[in-house]
Amino acid sequence: MKRLMSVVVAGVMAMGSIAVVGVSAASASTTPTIKLTDPKAIFGLGTANIIATTSVAGAVNFTAGGTTITGCGAVATSTVTPFLATCQWTPAAAGAISLGATFTPTDATDYATATATPIAEIVAVPVQGTPSGPIALYVDTILASGSTGALAPAFGAGCEITNEFIVGQTVVFRVYGNDFDLNGAPLTSLNVSSATVTVSGVATPLVLAYGSHSGVAFWTAALATGTATGAYDTLGVINYKVTVNTIAVPAVTKKVHLIKIVRTVRKGKVTTRRVSYVKTVVVTPAVPGATGTFQSNFTPSSVATLNALPAA
Repeated sequence: MKRLMSVVVAGVMAMGSIAVVGVSAASASTTPTIKLTDPKAIFGLGTANIIATTSVAGAVNFTAGGTTITGCGAVATSTVTPFLATCQWTPAAAGAISLGATFTPTDATDYATATATPIAEIVAVPVQGTPSGPIALYVDTILASGSTGALAPAFGAGCEITNEFIVGQTVVFRVYGNDFDLNGAPLTSLNVSSATVTVSGVATPLVLAYGSHSGVAFWTAALATGTATGAYDTLGVINYKVTVNTIAVPAVTKKVHLIKIVRTVRKGKVTTRRVSYVKTVVVTPAVPGATGTFQSNFTPSSVATLNALPAA
């Protein structure tokens, strides 16, 4: 009988041990989820919102380049679903940077901390700038008018804005702009001293010509492509730079006749006399010549590109 009771006690102890193990597994912390939204930041345009979406309430530590973003070390999420936390981030520079976040749940007993999948952010810069003069430029490329043949139905018959060209077609650069030193006056042959397009691989810059096109006037230059001597035939991105130089405008002056009253005192007696003289005055200040440039920094998939003739 004693032996039987001993076996029963051992069985109870074993069952107790199993029960304890089961309770321990049930109390283990669950890892919540956290996901970041790409802010698509632009350098120089102020703050960009990095948004974290979590599966439970808590606080988010946002990082940029591995360093906690100022003011975003413990951003509380909303208290109800969807659980969102927002960090207002001001990029310090343009270019690539890794954005990350670590989430600490409010309920630290049932939930563990979680780390978001980093975002490989590329802080954008404006496509166009005027680094050396108050000149604004607009530039695009079109397929030259008159493109015909088997490719015309698929690739256009000309005068279409495009950045995709086939060897043998002619690329036309179109340019217009304004000179803000001349109160925003349009760039024309009256105030431009030179306008060119420099194409990588082409020895001589293309000269932009100003003219009327169906009732509107702008600058154009053509780049012939193909296998003929002198034609451009480098496949891939067409690297080009537009440069416009404006004419310096001298000051406008005129001479004016003025009269002033001169008073003199001699032996206690005051006398006055009128004196006339000529003075040169500036009617319009001089405006120095300026240089404006355009060099596209679109991604390679959206800039002017020369493609090989499709296989038959």
